[in-house]
Amino acid sequence: MRFPPLPQRLETERLVLTPEVEQDAEWFAALLNTRAQGEFTVDDARAKIAQMAETMEATGIGALVLRTKPDGDPIGYCAIVVGRGSLDEPELAYELLPRAHGNGYATEASRALLDAAFATGRRRIWSTIAAWNAPSLRVLEKLGFQRHHVTAGTDGDVVWLLCER
Repeated sequence: MRFPPLPQRLETERLVLTPEVEQDAEWFAALLNTRAQGEFTVDDARAKIAQMAETMEATGIGALVLRTKPDGDPIGYCAIVVGRGSLDEPELAYELLPRAHGNGYATEASRALLDAAFATGRRRIWSTIAAWNAPSLRVLEKLGFQRHHVTAGTDGDVVWLLCER
């Protein structure tokens, strides 16, 4: 690996971020179904969790579950992934259950994961957001991302944002 792996545990004031585990399959399926065109089963979620574990092992980057303190309630994930980027310049992604929206959790978790990704020696992190997604665009602005360019996606324009350190 060219870069050291991301930490397997990060803590913020209100959250603990850890890798996905098989026991996360039920809530993860619910999260996937909030945006899906179709139905994700718990087995589908288990398969995605196993795939992410393999990705993290191979690349040192991947998704971490956001768990609230002190109860450990899972509310979503935050990830550094190849996505539309590359291993050298990966992408920040996050997704929360609807009940967790509007509480600053995406910003808090993303800031911690972004700092960890830059601590591996990376200098550029991308994020791509649907142009209609104003809340996510605000999160990224708070984190220091700058709009880079826009491309056409299958469901509308995609805004490419870049954070450099």
